[in-house]
Amino acid sequence: MNPVLLSILLLACSNVFMTFAWYAHLKELNDKPWIVAALVSWGIALLEYLLQVPANRIGYSVLNVGQLKIMQEVITLSVFVPFSVLYLKEPLKLDYLWAGLCMVAAVFFMFRSRFV
Repeated sequence: MNPVLLSILLLACSNVFMTFAWYAHLKELNDKPWIVAALVSWGIALLEYLLQVPANRIGYSVLNVGQLKIMQEVITLSVFVPFSVLYLKEPLKLDYLWAGLCMVAAVFFMFRSRFV
């Protein structure tokens, strides 16, 4: 499989775990002490890292670290918005669109050397 596509796939899966590790406790463990939420989150984050580390190593074979970082941020926003709306029941805000457009600009600047 193409290293960029494999990296994107692994980072997308990693981001699902990351988003749950960072934010699901706000809904699911709100009545528990913060230390319980932290320990559960760390357990989930381990799964994130088991995907994220290989994703970055694979991606770094063909991309530079700046490109990897911007790709990660785009994936993070792409996972976070549906999570916050569907799982946490947060309202969908126009600010997500503006943030996404800024990300498109960031992608352009980080990857433009590959297109020219």
